[in-house]
Amino acid sequence: MSFSAIDSAIPNSVMGGDSRYKLLETAIKRHQSQSDALIEVLHAAQEIFGYLDTDLLVHISKNLKLPLSKVYGVATFYHFFSVSPRGAHTCVICMGTACYTKGARKLAAAAEKISGLKVGETASDGSLSLMTARCIGACGIAPAIVLDGKVVGGQSEEMVTEQLKGWIEDGF
Repeated sequence: MSFSAIDSAIPNSVMGGDSRYKLLETAIKRHQSQSDALIEVLHAAQEIFGYLDTDLLVHISKNLKLPLSKVYGVATFYHFFSVSPRGAHTCVICMGTACYTKGARKLAAAAEKISGLKVGETASDGSLSLMTARCIGACGIAPAIVLDGKVVGGQSEEMVTEQLKGWIEDGF
C-alpha cells in the first residue's frame, strides 16, 4: 500500500482535532521518525491511547515509513501491546515453554472458570481482560502470570482463582 493510499485510509478525526495525536507526534519526533524506534513509538502510543487500533497503527506506519504489516506484526506479537481495549484489570498467563510445562494450561482453565471469560476476551463491562502471552521472559519463576502489569511467579490454579475471586468480590 502506498503512503498516499494510507493517507486516504486515515479518518479525518485522526488527522486533526484529537490532541492525543499531537502527543504521539512528539514521541515520534523524539525518535527522529526512525523506523528502528517502532517499539518505543508503539509503547508511547499505547500509553497515550490505551490501545493500538487500526487507525493508529496506520498512522504510525506512515510516520515511520514502515509497511503496515510490520507495524501490525510487532503490535500483535508482544503481549504488552493491545489492539483492542483492555479491561480495568488484566490477567496475562504466560504460555512459554517453561510455564506451559509447569501447568500454564491449567492456570488458564482456572482463570476462565472463575471469570466466566475465555482467554482473549474482555468482560462486557470492561472490568477484566483475560489473555495469554507467548512468553513473558520469567522462565525462572514458572509458571508465571502478569496481574495488572505485575509479574507473579510460582502460580497454582488456586492462587490464580483467589486473585481473580478477590477482584470479582471487590466488584473489579
